[in-house]
Amino acid sequence: MGEQPSKDDNGKLSNLPQLHRFVTGHDAAGKAVVHTHNDFAWKPYDGDQLAFAVPFTTSEFPPDLNGDADIDKHDKIMASGNLGLVNPRGTVLRCVDFAPGYACGMHRTQSLDYGIILEGEVDMVLDSGETHTMRRGDVAIQRATQHQWVNRSKTEWARIMFVLQDCKPLVVGGQVYGEDLGTNSGLPPSGN
Repeated sequence: MGEQPSKDDNGKLSNLPQLHRFVTGHDAAGKAVVHTHNDFAWKPYDGDQLAFAVPFTTSEFPPDLNGDADIDKHDKIMASGNLGLVNPRGTVLRCVDFAPGYACGMHRTQSLDYGIILEGEVDMVLDSGETHTMRRGDVAIQRATQHQWVNRSKTEWARIMFVLQDCKPLVVGGQVYGEDLGTNSGLPPSGN
């Protein structure tokens, strides 16, 4: 299981199971139906040691579901190629696969994030020096803190599902703390 897999047609790098997106909607009679069903599309980063999939975004709160306005906005954001970690005034659902032994750079988003460990074990490292090992089913509630994710396994991929929600600027002790993507993100700034 620890061998480095090659990219599949959807850009997936890891040997973890492919995930699928089911977006619901309504038929003309108001009955629930599946509007869209497809595999997650993955984008590799950092020398194929990290991969992101973004199944959905919203661009306002509360989102407008009428006439599939939310789906249209999501499609436009994804087609633009300019999505940072956070979508200003909205949310981002992002799944992240971490290669064995991979550590992302220390970073901060201006957002409230829910991170659910789906596969493997990862260390959540905070800039205070605190380190907490998280296992499948554990949830991190990141409140605009400076942090890093480390897959300590030398053989197994890890996977985290995140929901990132834009938030007001964070002020601690009179100092404003905004987004800090570190030096190795390869992502555009979120602009929030």
